[in-house]
Formats: sequence, C-alpha cells, structure tokens
Amino acid sequence: MSNPILIQNYTYSLPSDKIALHPLQNRDGSKLLVYKKGEIQHSAFTSLVDFLPSNSFLFFNDTKVIPARIHFRKDTGSEIEVFLLCPLKPNTLMTEVMLAHDRCTWQCTIGNLKRWKDDQELTKTTNGISLHAQLIDRVNGVVEFSWSTHQSFAEVISAMGVTPLPPYIKREASQDDVNRYQTIYSHYEGAVAAPTAGLHFTDRTLELLHNKGIKKDFLTLHVSAGTFQPVKTENALEHTMHLEQVVIARKSIENLFQSDQFIVAVGTTSMRTLESLYWFGVQLLENPESVFRVTQDDPYKKRELPTRDQALQAILSRMDADGSTSITGNTSIFIYPGYEFKICNALITNFHLPASTLILLVAAFVGDDWKKIYDEALLNDYRFLSYGDSSLLIP
Repeated sequence: MSNPILIQNYTYSLPSDKIALHPLQNRDGSKLLVYKKGEIQHSAFTSLVDFLPSNSFLFFNDTKVIPARIHFRKDTGSEIEVFLLCPLKPNTLMTEVMLAHDRCTWQCTIGNLKRWKDDQELTKTTNGISLHAQLIDRVNGVVEFSWSTHQSFAEVISAMGVTPLPPYIKREASQDDVNRYQTIYSHYEGAVAAPTAGLHFTDRTLELLHNKGIKKDFLTLHVSAGTFQPVKTENALEHTMHLEQVVIARKSIENLFQSDQFIVAVGTTSMRTLESLYWFGVQLLENPESVFRVTQDDPYKKRELPTRDQALQAILSRMDADGSTSITGNTSIFIYPGYEFKICNALITNFHLPASTLILLVAAFVGDDWKKIYDEALLNDYRFLSYGDSSLLIP
C-alpha cells in the first residue's frame, strides 16, 4: 500500500473574486504565467510562442462541448433538469450516439428527481421538435430519449439543451457561452465540460506557432462532469476517478515517435490522454488481447516497464493487425505526486480548484513548486478556473 497523500496538503485559499465568471472580450487576452525549471515569469498569452522551444509539438483536445443540460417542465409547473453524462445505447461510442436517430439512452444526473414518477414521460418541444424522456433506472439515473423527427440526437439537443457551465460559475449560461465555452478547433461532440486550456487559442495564436515551425496535432478526450468532482477523502488515494472516452488517430501516435520532439500537452485532458496511451501499450505487451481501458491504479503496479517507443509500437502493431486507423478507449488514469511522466514534457493549463485531482496532477508534474506557482498567480491577480488565465509549465 502506497503512503497516503493527504488532500489537505493540496489545498489553498481561493477568494471568490478570483474566479472568472465571464470570458475576456478577446480569447487570447489572458495573462500567461510561465514556470520553467523553478523560475517564474509573467507574460501575456499572445506571447506563448516566445516561451516554447522550436522543436515543440503541441497536442490539443478537439472534443466539442454538447448542450448537456435539458430542462423539462411538468404540467404542474415544476422543472426537472436532466444532465447528460455518458451514453449507454445504442452503444457507448460518443460519436455514434450523437448521430443516433429516433432514440438513445444515457446515464444522467437528474435535478428534482423526486418529482419524476417512474411511469411518467416528460416532453419538451422546441422549433417543432418534441423530445420525450422516460426514466428507466431511478437509482443509476438512466434515461431513454426518443424523438419523432429525422434529426440526429446532436441536432435535437442543440435545439433543446443549454451549455453546461461549471458549478462554480454561479450564473445562467448565456448565448455568449455557446461559442466561448468551446475551443475554436472543437470538432467531435461529446464533452460536458470544456478542455479549458484550449479556450485561449485563436487563429492568430495558431498562426504564430506555425510561423515558428512549431507542430500541432489533435486527439480527443470527451471531458466528463467528473472533472469537477472534489476529492472528499482525507487520503487522496481513496478517491474514485471518473472514466472518460478517448479517441486517438494512428498519425498522432506516429508523431510521438520523433525522439527530438518536445511534447506539450494543451490541457490536463490532453496530458491524461497522452499518458494513457503509454499505459495501453504496456497492457498490450503484457496481454496482446487487452482492450483500451486504463484504470487509476495501472501506473502504480510494480513491474518492469517498457520504453515509451516500445509501448507505442505495441499499439501500432495492434492497429496493423486490426486494420484500424484510430483507436477508441476509456481512461480513468489518476496522476498524483509520485507519478513518472512517460510522454509529456510541458503543460499548458489554467488554474484549478483547491483539493482537486487537477491540482494533484499539477503537483505530480512540477513538485512542491505548485504552491509557489499558485501563490504567484494569486498575488498577481490572475483569474482562476475555466474562464481564467493560463500557465505554461516546464519542469
């Protein structure tokens, strides 16, 4: 049993006025804290390119936030909120469920559940589309949705749903959030929270990176609501991590093979995806029939480990055997102090909640200096959390 990690050592005082409740007028108008090998500099996000080595290779998460909050109103006037978490039918693949016609089933969190009777169908009608919801499993929050039009489920919830702002943004979502709580390169629908490190990037920022010869690539992790789940156990190792779906193209794995590349994860979700790749490769070397499902304990099992390239080659060999051009899997990887990073050299990320799994990830990456970074950010009036300012961390 590993030594306990006391969550009280990974908390800090976050005044409510430091939490950014609205995005800045310009996406790339945020501050940038640069931490490099123990030293801190303060800059602007528009200057990001100046702090990245010329051999940097940036990996972005191209998931797209769906309008996951759906409000149904009963005849009695009471409102029931259904928050989409993860699809169950016709299958669990996010991209396929979003294209479903007629019906689909999701696990959800349900607000005002006690007012929804087991045999009661809820209906919401907008722009000629009627969406029906039936409670299938009260305990587990399983809801079946059906609709009579020819639209996909993605189109239906686009008309019906509301942007799922994080719980710490204490306001109703506005029309502005539809665009701003979304990266400019978002593509594959399925996230219920934004990969917020990417919210700062604009066409201008990407052009500056390109002009310096810095390469980029995209992978997909559909961010789940579990990303906001606080660590409630005194020993963080007893926390149960959330499961998230990932999709990685073959070319992205091939890009990681270039040994002279300086791999920069744009956001904790990209970092979780890249590191999970390595552990899937480890699984395949141990059992060629393994399915891509990385658990929170996988990185901490005692055994002899392959090199990064050996692990990645095992994945490519599996793809060759399957004739596939991409892989889809699930990860609940838990990165906390003591974790040894296998792929990532740098991290671009916002400032996270106290006593969260994301603070533990940052502490795993930069060590005890996470405290110095957060003290500096608070002292210099940085804006925190999803709509807040940015940092570049280079251990």
